Amino acid sequence: MVWLKRILLCTVALTVLIVGVTYLLWMPKPQEAPYTLVKTWGGKGEKPGQFNEPTGIALAGNEVFVSDSRNTRIQVFDLEGNFKRLIGEKGEAPGQLNRPMNLTIAGGELYVAEFFNDRIQVYGLDGEFRRSIGKAGSAGGEMSAPGGVAVDADGVLYVADFFNQRVQQLLADGTFVRQWGSTRKSGVLGGRLNYPTDVAINDQGILYVADGYNDRVLAFSPDGELLYRWGGPFAMNIFGPFNGWFATVTGISIGPGGDVFVADFYNDRVQKFSADGEFLNAFGIESTAPTHTAIAVVEADDGSVFVADYANHQVQKWQPGN
Repeated sequence: MVWLKRILLCTVALTVLIVGVTYLLWMPKPQEAPYTLVKTWGGKGEKPGQFNEPTGIALAGNEVFVSDSRNTRIQVFDLEGNFKRLIGEKGEAPGQLNRPMNLTIAGGELYVAEFFNDRIQVYGLDGEFRRSIGKAGSAGGEMSAPGGVAVDADGVLYVADFFNQRVQQLLADGTFVRQWGSTRKSGVLGGRLNYPTDVAINDQGILYVADGYNDRVLAFSPDGELLYRWGGPFAMNIFGPFNGWFATVTGISIGPGGDVFVADFYNDRVQKFSADGEFLNAFGIESTAPTHTAIAVVEADDGSVFVADYANHQVQKWQPGN
């Protein structure tokens, strides 16, 4: 019986050690004071100022642009949520929309990833349609339900090509350059992606990929080499509610200071990281069950954070703590 007790004690000690190491390495503490929810606006409906499942959000100066996906339009507000104007209408023609997703503003233009029309559309910030990029398909430059787009300083596009299981790099005219991921093949190893949902690029040209159903973020150098990956143990598609872990990543953006904001959809929260993936903070609407309250996120110059709240058909505005 003595040897049995020793085996039991060793097993317990080993388990405690593994849990302790896991906690230290993959359950980091917040590095900042908590964020505070200061305002929400919207509500379900079709009227201006109301939403039906908002899916994307972006900022330009003192204006907030929101993808009102089921209403097939973009709505524009001031920073306090006052409605200003509409962009787009339902359809397949140039300038029309069908399930707009994540948004990007670059070079004074609004880029819209269109999930059902398999393309990127570009508008002036006043809503004037300018051009369309891409078409349905799986060849280079073609798309299958793009979820997000990033644009670098040279006007080069990076597209999260959802059903094609890849991120494409395209010239401004849509010419294919290269891709990350294997077309139509999902996975967690060998450079593969698992339904990428969004992309963002910082001032140094580092590309951040929301590898949605792999529950992780990947960061690539301007040369295309993998620099960082994070999200659960070894970023290997292990989902969970802990700090630094994800349960489906649906949106990603770079703040003015270079921090990375990630919409953690099934965990109903936003997580904030440094440019190299160090966990900084997490915040969201508390819920007793997953309600899908954070699908896209963007930070303003004053540190305010705006979140597209999919389930409650609204926009959340958060302020950082002192």
